[in-house]
Amino acid sequence: QVQLVEAGGGLVQAGGSLRLSCAAAGRTCSKYAMGWFRQAPGKEREFVATIIGGSTYYAGSVKGRFTISGDNAKNTLYLQMNRLQPEDTAVYYCAASTRARVSYYRGSDYDYWGQGTQLTVSS
Repeated sequence: QVQLVEAGGGLVQAGGSLRLSCAAAGRTCSKYAMGWFRQAPGKEREFVATIIGGSTYYAGSVKGRFTISGDNAKNTLYLQMNRLQPEDTAVYYCAASTRARVSYYRGSDYDYWGQGTQLTVSS
């Protein structure tokens, strides 16, 4: 079992920055795919970014603005978000996949999810 707890959401103005964190407990997640997804009101959950080993993958809408990273010693995943835009407003979820093969952009391939943290970007 893996427990994931997100933190760091809040209210920020457009153009600002924020960093989300996801603390993992129960298993060492360095070998897993660890990712961020988000869900805006009235929309489906969408892929944001994933880190698998040393490789990172991003959705086109956040590439160049968001950076995913992990601290194996702390078993913590981060999402640094810069140049935030109102359309980034959503609940952000941390997720972990224990599968040997994973389609990193597919939420159904992730086995564990955090409770989510709200990000609101004002214009």
